[in-house]
Amino acid sequence: MAEQIRLLVVEDVPQVAMHMRSLLQAQAQIKMLDVVTSGEHALPAVSELRPDVLIVDALLQGRVSGMQVAEQVRRGEPTVSVIVLTVPQNPVSEDPTRGIDAVLKMPFSGFDLTTLVRRVHEQSTEGGGRNASTMVTLFSPKGGVGRTTLAYNLAVAFGIDHKVCLVDGSMQFSDLRGLLRAPAAAPSIVNLPTDKIRDADLADVLWKDPSGIEVLLAPPRIEMAEMVTVRDIEKALSIIRQIYDVIVVDTRAALSDDVLAFLDASDLILEVLAYDSMAIRSLAMADEAFAAIGYPASKLAAVLNRSDSTGGFSKADVEEALNRRIDYEIVSDGRLVIAANNEGVPFVLASPDAPISQGIRQMATSIAARISPHPASVSRH
Repeated sequence: MAEQIRLLVVEDVPQVAMHMRSLLQAQAQIKMLDVVTSGEHALPAVSELRPDVLIVDALLQGRVSGMQVAEQVRRGEPTVSVIVLTVPQNPVSEDPTRGIDAVLKMPFSGFDLTTLVRRVHEQSTEGGGRNASTMVTLFSPKGGVGRTTLAYNLAVAFGIDHKVCLVDGSMQFSDLRGLLRAPAAAPSIVNLPTDKIRDADLADVLWKDPSGIEVLLAPPRIEMAEMVTVRDIEKALSIIRQIYDVIVVDTRAALSDDVLAFLDASDLILEVLAYDSMAIRSLAMADEAFAAIGYPASKLAAVLNRSDSTGGFSKADVEEALNRRIDYEIVSDGRLVIAANNEGVPFVLASPDAPISQGIRQMATSIAARISPHPASVSRH
């Protein structure tokens, strides 16, 4: 599972920036966060957006040159990999001590661009320059399939061996707030600053769950969801991905802009369904939309919840309807799940030997096996 690479570009020539954006549209691993058009604004943008890789034009005009930007970023944000863009007439040499991790020469192709971005990011991760993170988002186009319960328990299962943040992506109804019995006064994403978000700001608004994981809650009231923009979500995720090994996101049954912001940023989307004709049909339609967006098949995994409650369907029927295989199956246990949810506790800890708990842990283990080791990982239980 390839981690999504967050790219920031410092370029004052619009045609060059547009060329990069067009080259990156055909792939999903590299996300172009923004284009900064002046060197003076480069370091503040890096601090705010927390990119993995920065591309800066060596021929940048203005009071702060491209080479100065590279040096400033290396001093101020040393975990960010820097690629300097130049032309053959203006040769630049790699020099990590000056913030130049690689050089990209114009003209360049999409292959040149993506290969170099991936290479410097991999070198930084392998060299201990940053902790790689993995973001797993649970999505279902139909409610009632157990998505929120699975998200909570999966996050707790991950938390045994990883540093985990659970994000409530249901902005209108704050499903996790209700499940965890968080009070209305508990802070949420709306309490984060609207401009620059710092690590300390995030720490102040996270809900500390008794299970050991930390939760970024959605707003406490429906009308407050309008206060959260896609930009706010992207800024919050940029900080979270720098701190946590695994981010688990619970979304809502929609393909709105806020939900798509979470899905776009995800390394893996767990599509939750049950033996329900409407859930199956809705997920098939969502898969068509994801294909049109350009999500690769490796970004999606189907989770069949309540897999022992067939309702007249078989697993083969579901796979035929979806034209894909089921990746994970979780059995039902209504009595345990309802009791645990009513008490606001994860059943994976309350009844670890139950088949449903074992299924969740096996799914977490399977996903974690695809995650590279994290230096910051800790045993929490």
